[in-house]
Amino acid sequence: MAWLDLAAALALATSATAPPLADPLSSEPASPRTQSDLIELERERHDRLTVPVTIGESGPYRFLVDTGAQATVLSRELADSLGLLDRRAATLVGVASSVVAQTVALNKLGLGSRTTSIARVPLVEARNIGGADGVLGADALQGQRVLFDFANQHMEIVPASQSPRSRGYEIVVRARARLGRLIIANARIDGVRTAIIIDTGAQTSIGNPALARRLRRRSAGTAELFDINGAAMQAGIGVVSQLQIQQMRLQNVAMVFTGSPAFRALGLYDRPAMILGIRELRLFRRVAIDFSRSRIYFDVPSLAREFTGWHRP
Repeated sequence: MAWLDLAAALALATSATAPPLADPLSSEPASPRTQSDLIELERERHDRLTVPVTIGESGPYRFLVDTGAQATVLSRELADSLGLLDRRAATLVGVASSVVAQTVALNKLGLGSRTTSIARVPLVEARNIGGADGVLGADALQGQRVLFDFANQHMEIVPASQSPRSRGYEIVVRARARLGRLIIANARIDGVRTAIIIDTGAQTSIGNPALARRLRRRSAGTAELFDINGAAMQAGIGVVSQLQIQQMRLQNVAMVFTGSPAFRALGLYDRPAMILGIRELRLFRRVAIDFSRSRIYFDVPSLAREFTGWHRP
């Protein structure tokens, strides 16, 4: 049996007594900047991305970058050490579970030269997020254009006021926003129209049951997924022949298939959908996510130099 750690994938924080929020949890927008910030990326043990973050005057702390998570998340251990004691209950939805968690107010979260305050952030055990101090979710990135440069191992945050630059990107995709995340609606997997969530916090790619049914693929085995709440669920392992985004194709994509409550929270349980994880995203030289304009940009490397998975039809 394969063991996969997807601790940071698709966390969704909502009120424990209210329906899921349609808007991000940020109560104060990031401080306006006219210049971009260049931040060095590090790779944690499951190959996901981490960046240095400050909280007030303390830090830096190591946060996973998770574009598939609506909510920024803090480790319980760090909250205790910072004396963040004003705690309230909320529901936290992970890949495998939905549980009631404690939340705290988070003031002056610093990333590069930008600061933001978030009304409430859920608390989780550090061991459930790979020992990191927290997870940087989409609520902390709204209104920004975030560039992941995998070739040079850095992340750049560009203010929304700067005009977008598409030069050097072979693929520019219009996405739609849902619960703070951007979803590509018109991708195809083996000919099946599929919604795709770009998720830098997922170690591997995940398909939902509706996609598995349409593909009619037999499982090649099982995997056990662990989520941000520490819960586990069984998933079938499979390989799809082709994933197509506009005119580009990625071949022989390994993924797992599971009925994660995260798909249901996004309204994607009953239609084919997929979480595109960091293993596949690293096949690109760069990926830029423009939250302000709902665009996703892909920079495809030279086929001859780097890999043979991508083809122009």
